[in-house]
Amino acid sequence: METKKSRGSLTSFLFVLPYLIVFVLFLIFPLIYGLWISLHNWNLISEDHQFNGLQNYFQILKPGTAEHDLFFHGLINTLKFVVFSVPFLLIFGLGLALLLNSLPDKVKGFFRTIFFIPYSISVSIVAVLWLWMLDTNSGLVNQMLSKFGLGAIPWLTSESLAWFSIVLATLWWTVGFNMVIFINALNDVSEEMYEAADIDGATSVDKFRFITLPTIKPVLLFVLVTSTIASFNVYGQPYLMTRGGPGDSTEVLLMGIVKQAFTLREIGSASAMAVLMTLIIICISIFQFIFLNRKEKVS
Repeated sequence: METKKSRGSLTSFLFVLPYLIVFVLFLIFPLIYGLWISLHNWNLISEDHQFNGLQNYFQILKPGTAEHDLFFHGLINTLKFVVFSVPFLLIFGLGLALLLNSLPDKVKGFFRTIFFIPYSISVSIVAVLWLWMLDTNSGLVNQMLSKFGLGAIPWLTSESLAWFSIVLATLWWTVGFNMVIFINALNDVSEEMYEAADIDGATSVDKFRFITLPTIKPVLLFVLVTSTIASFNVYGQPYLMTRGGPGDSTEVLLMGIVKQAFTLREIGSASAMAVLMTLIIICISIFQFIFLNRKEKVS
């Protein structure tokens, strides 16, 4: 018996081993190495990487320094994108899931595939596609508007419209993923609960509020956290669609980190910015988890 258990444990470990190796090499090691670099005065053009402790972090948090301005300017723009995009990703994702669940089974799979297809496209293709559509001078949208006698709209050269365009492209690209997750969650809601609610005379709004939402709450929390993390890591859309413009109004935090690392060649302070960004994401995720579970804890 002991031999069989040992063989079973060894077999299980061997199955997990490839993933464990990849996890350590491409996540744990870069994370630890990046943290180590953030504690050094690490310049790309110098071989002397002097240890300076937390000095890079102090420089970022000290008002008036170039690192402080770059970090917090990018952080504010990133938070704007998170606030603008995440609610729509949740609302439209859940809305599409509810809509598709109400359709006949014969067409449900077709529309689910149609809405999910954009998620399989790379961010570079998505950005170029929307850049082609929204370009002020030669974009498809403005060309169509001109046929109705409307002037060109600066979709990517006006600050407010640039944010709108980036959020719109992101919504089109990623909402299908959230939709599929919500569809799976809705399929797990007991039909007996809906039938009992119908007998009691509950409206569709009542059933959604008191049955659907409480049942899919764990999935809702998962989608909220993952959407927030993904939006916080936004880079490709603003970089390819607006280049951080107009001016630097859409220059997000990751763009600032890349600029600090490869334009200014300050790898140490760039790594410190990345560490602080990670800590901010963790804090926001913890806050979301506590906020959504507050009612359960009280009861």
